[in-house]
Amino acid sequence: MPQSWSLIPDRRAISQELLAGIVVALGIIPEAIAFSIVAGVDPKVGLFGSIVILIIVALLGGRPGMVSACTAGVALLMGGLVQSHGLSYLLAASILAGALQILWGYLRLAQQMRFVPRAVTLGFVNAIGVLIFLAQWPQLGIGRDGDEVIPSLAASGQSIQWPWVWGLVVLGLLIIYLLPRLTRLVPSTLVAILVISGLAEWWQLPIPRVGDLGQLPSSWPTFQIPPVFGAWDTWGIILPTALAISFVGLLQSFLTANVVEDSLDEDADYEAEARAQGVANIIAGLFGGMAGAGMIGQSVINLESGGRYRLSTLTAGVGLLILVISLSTWLARIPMAALVAVMIMVAVSTVNWESFLKADVIPKSDTAVMLLTLVLAVVTRNLAIAVLVGVALAGILFSRKVAKVISVTSTLLDDDHLYYSVCGQLFFVSTVYFLASFKPHRHHARITIDMQAAHVWDQTGMRVLDQVIRKLQQAGSMVELINLNKESLDLFGRISDTPDFVIGASCKLPDPIHSAVP
Repeated sequence: MPQSWSLIPDRRAISQELLAGIVVALGIIPEAIAFSIVAGVDPKVGLFGSIVILIIVALLGGRPGMVSACTAGVALLMGGLVQSHGLSYLLAASILAGALQILWGYLRLAQQMRFVPRAVTLGFVNAIGVLIFLAQWPQLGIGRDGDEVIPSLAASGQSIQWPWVWGLVVLGLLIIYLLPRLTRLVPSTLVAILVISGLAEWWQLPIPRVGDLGQLPSSWPTFQIPPVFGAWDTWGIILPTALAISFVGLLQSFLTANVVEDSLDEDADYEAEARAQGVANIIAGLFGGMAGAGMIGQSVINLESGGRYRLSTLTAGVGLLILVISLSTWLARIPMAALVAVMIMVAVSTVNWESFLKADVIPKSDTAVMLLTLVLAVVTRNLAIAVLVGVALAGILFSRKVAKVISVTSTLLDDDHLYYSVCGQLFFVSTVYFLASFKPHRHHARITIDMQAAHVWDQTGMRVLDQVIRKLQQAGSMVELINLNKESLDLFGRISDTPDFVIGASCKLPDPIHSAVP
């Protein structure tokens, strides 16, 4: 077992692990609050969910050093359910999603997810970035009442001054992007939050605060089974969201595990990761938290800070719990402008810009699949449906490419003997090209079809081959089918219903008179 799978590694690495965990905990606070807002729930729901997921995945996950908590991709799936039915249904959906993820882990779904084309993955990732950015519009005053009064301003009777919000967002972005050029000792996002919060408090700016959006935790999370589980109709309500969370969450987690795997040059146990994510989401839901998944950005920060083992992510979870409980009053005063700046940074870094900049050299079919996945996700706000449609389109486009590979050449061996050589893959898509090759202008007494360089993959392909043989026999030709491989021969024997004809292993043919399609 690799050393990184140990919770307590070499003593010399303990201080580095603890420091990396603290850095990650500080970085997750603004993101967990922002993702709660995206999902339409109180900030404490995202914070409690992140705490539980961090701790559980640190202990049980299949990729040490990987950070898992509440994520934008999963949060985007929750808004509709929260708006229509409320928090209790979201917690129930998180628990059900966790149970499904445990099932997917035992069914080795990770092996199947590796077949998701890169074009679909890029569309999925780009859609998350776009949706995160669009989710910030209400916090910038877009689509909101200009005279709106919020709780923190109710006493003074002031309304929100949106120009202050815009200016602080710009300031936050400048700090986030420029500070790393000077130092990386502290997260630039944390510095941006501290600076903006300090300015807002010093000048008592009339702008929205985190506390205006919901309750922050003031005590330890408590265990509670969502009461809606007692009603049968609950299952029909939460199942679509739970399925979407389970698939999208695992896809994000596997992408994150792959990034960490490449950085550390150590294999990840994807099935164990799926089961750990499932257990974490179940426990998160039982303690009032929302479901989550792997976080690529925070995982990279953990690695860059020296985190390699389970101790770093465990420290992040415990540290986040302590920080949230002890600093809840201060967290409530954080200006939303600071979190908007953080989320815009997350959105920009999430989008794979190379997929657009290199569109002229990438195959057009890949670009089409990426754009369809992106547009469908943005329009429907459902990442799971977008991924499924993207995979289907990628499969269709690939099948069309493979279909054109099949070829049939004909050789006239003598006046009464026509020889066909089939090369390529015969399956449901390539049957049109296959049939078009068997249209002789006159019929010969003997016809040989050589399948040595071909393979029949499915029932449709075998039925078409059967159809060709039957038509040639009806025209009076004696048909000989040779060199079928074992798999194709077995399939043909089970499916074919043509009259008797010759199936040969191979045959020695005379020299051709000429090669042409008669």
